[in-house]
Amino acid sequence: MCAVAAPAVAAASAVVAAPSLAAAPSVTAAPAPAVVVADSSESVTVDPIARIGADGTVTVSGTYRCVAATGPVFVSTSVSQGDPRVKHGIGGTAAVCDGAEHAYSNSGRVTSESLKPGGAHVEATLMELRPVGLIPLPAFHAVQEQDVVLVAQD
Repeated sequence: MCAVAAPAVAAASAVVAAPSLAAAPSVTAAPAPAVVVADSSESVTVDPIARIGADGTVTVSGTYRCVAATGPVFVSTSVSQGDPRVKHGIGGTAAVCDGAEHAYSNSGRVTSESLKPGGAHVEATLMELRPVGLIPLPAFHAVQEQDVVLVAQD
């Protein structure tokens, strides 16, 4: 009888422990970010040519269009070359969301060893800091990824 009782005690302990483990993540989990579906008339583009100066200043340009926003909106860009996991932030531009198409040009300096003239990959994001309660949360209006050519600029 002792041999039979021991597994029953272990099983009872496992049953008691399982609910407390399952409940723990819900106590510490962060709230889910707001999901925003972009309006089909909203867009961001990237020009196929980007520029890189001798001092490492990269300039990326393109166009954007957005409609309604309740918070500030920005066009941000990043560039990668070689390893796609390594991205370099290349500035940001305040956006005007009036439904019209607008041009943007973002510049940022990276170390001269980081990027070289040649093929690169740019990601442009049209992102709003939407007021939600006490903390503004990011709301993405449009994202575009594009292969570009980095051209040396004097």
